[in-house]
Amino acid sequence: MFTLPMDKETTLAGSVDSQLVNDVLAAFFDRAKNRAEGMHPDYRTMWEHLEAGTTGGKRFRPRLVLAVYSLLGGTDLTTAATVAASFELLHTALIVHDDVVDRDFARRGVPNVSGAYRNRAAAQGNPPARAEHAGLSVGVIAGDLALCNAYRLLGEVDTDPVTRRKLGDLLDEAIFASAAGELLDVLAPLDPTPQPVDEVLDMARLKTAVYSFEAPLQAGAVLAGAEDRLVNTLGEFGRCLGTAYQVADDLIGVFGDETRTGKVGWGDLREGKRTALTSYAAEQPQWPRIAVLLSTPDLSAAGAAEARELLIESGARDRSMQLAADLTDRALQALLDPSVPEGLRNGLAPLSDVVIDRVRV
Repeated sequence: MFTLPMDKETTLAGSVDSQLVNDVLAAFFDRAKNRAEGMHPDYRTMWEHLEAGTTGGKRFRPRLVLAVYSLLGGTDLTTAATVAASFELLHTALIVHDDVVDRDFARRGVPNVSGAYRNRAAAQGNPPARAEHAGLSVGVIAGDLALCNAYRLLGEVDTDPVTRRKLGDLLDEAIFASAAGELLDVLAPLDPTPQPVDEVLDMARLKTAVYSFEAPLQAGAVLAGAEDRLVNTLGEFGRCLGTAYQVADDLIGVFGDETRTGKVGWGDLREGKRTALTSYAAEQPQWPRIAVLLSTPDLSAAGAAEARELLIESGARDRSMQLAADLTDRALQALLDPSVPEGLRNGLAPLSDVVIDRVRV
């Protein structure tokens, strides 16, 4: 899963709209914490850690919901904020679970839910393995709660039954697709032969693009009463743009400036992450040496530098950059469909700059 920089995207929805989402989430967590307090103080504490994981983010997915809804003439921002908040809670659930899968114990430089409970167990004198297991276990519990309550929030939306059903279908598809993408991401490194690029792109779409781009865009349109053709067109826009972003993000993970990305420059290489970059490289004579480097658990900075040079030499970096650009062009072409009003087209087109800027690694 990824989080997005919001320098350009902040124009998607106003600060007032974003505050409405914050208010919905704050009210939700207050209710949950009070309910949990009646069962056990430790349960309330877990909810506090889960809430902390939702703060400090840029609310990108809610902004997409609100932007599309407003650009299509929607005026009930309170209802829209509830829909938007449900997608933010879904994002929280997925990143908590993703951290469990990846055995990550920090996010944005601070302990995440699993990290907080691992640290707590360690402070109580438990051995490292037991402390880690405790932390990951709480991460599963917290992520499950966030996931089911994303549905609950959506169920509170004040709208007609048909619209509520359509919104529920979008949320359900986002969860179902994300689970498929996560599964494929877990299984992919077990096969020593990288998948074809098309399979890698399918995985990226399922794991990230559906819930981060497609579904929020479509939800805003559905809530505004848009016709099916426009809803489907926004899905195509989000699918292409979200997949392009993931390709660009994978490039950043290997070639990005650590001072900008906050990532260790060879983290993705050391993990053997399957990306368009590795798929393209696997077709070239440099691959055997690259494969040896990527299979090294304790890959050094020098080894990572060699891998990067070979990826450039093989043409994999340039081909991946071109792929991101092509997918972005396809996204913009989707917005030219006659079903897309001019105001909506002009409001969403600048999102392409996010990808364009990121491929300039």
